[in-house]
Amino acid sequence: MRPLAQNPGFVRVAAPVAVGIVILGLWEGLVRAYDVPKYLIPAPSVVATTLVTDWPLLFHSLLITLEVTFLAFFCAVVIGTAVAFLFVQSRWIEQSLFPYAVLLQVTPIVAIAPLIIIWIKSTLPALVVCATIVALFPVISNTTLGLRSVNPGLLNLFRMNKATRLQELIRLRVPTALPYFFGGLRISSGLALIGAVVAEFVAGTGGTSAGLAYQILQAGYQINIPRLFAALVLITLTGVALFLLMVLLSRLAIGSWHESELLPET
Repeated sequence: MRPLAQNPGFVRVAAPVAVGIVILGLWEGLVRAYDVPKYLIPAPSVVATTLVTDWPLLFHSLLITLEVTFLAFFCAVVIGTAVAFLFVQSRWIEQSLFPYAVLLQVTPIVAIAPLIIIWIKSTLPALVVCATIVALFPVISNTTLGLRSVNPGLLNLFRMNKATRLQELIRLRVPTALPYFFGGLRISSGLALIGAVVAEFVAGTGGTSAGLAYQILQAGYQINIPRLFAALVLITLTGVALFLLMVLLSRLAIGSWHESELLPET
């Protein structure tokens, strides 16, 4: 029987957890040793206490941010996949339109978010559009790369057997592109969350539609640094959870046959 220390799955989980515990322990010890005021850097125990006491407020804001994130991520996946399927039909189409996809990627969302919020009167759709723009490019880029990365021998075999373009797409290109596609999802899910938070910062929405970004702004204005850190912790944990969810979906979809997801034997 293999010892736990040599188990790849155990090491993959235990190693980062151990590092996190050491960092939190050092943080707690240094703050207490130097008596750092909580309005500068709160100790992890203070942040944890704030998470518990302010949970109703923070959880409601988290749900608002998650709503924007998931809607933006869904739109990015649908639009990005459709655009990638369009690109793979013709090199001319790809070369004509791909620079505009890059343009969306390199344009700072902070610069165009105010315009989007002005043009779209409703707050939620405006936030979703901003976050979608941020999350869109990885899906387009990775899926297009995957659809193009077919084995030339298999492609010739399909064409020798007079396969239609639809059969070539579904039976050859899509299976080949799946690892690239899920790689894009891992990046895009985090970017959707970042886009949602940045859009909320720009919009400055409050009241019942206040997301975690608004809570961070309010906590900064009120010098309530423990709440600010608590909101940051929730955003960070949400990003990690989204990444792990994409990893799980990738394992479920391609883990039984693609070498990128197969665990080593030793």
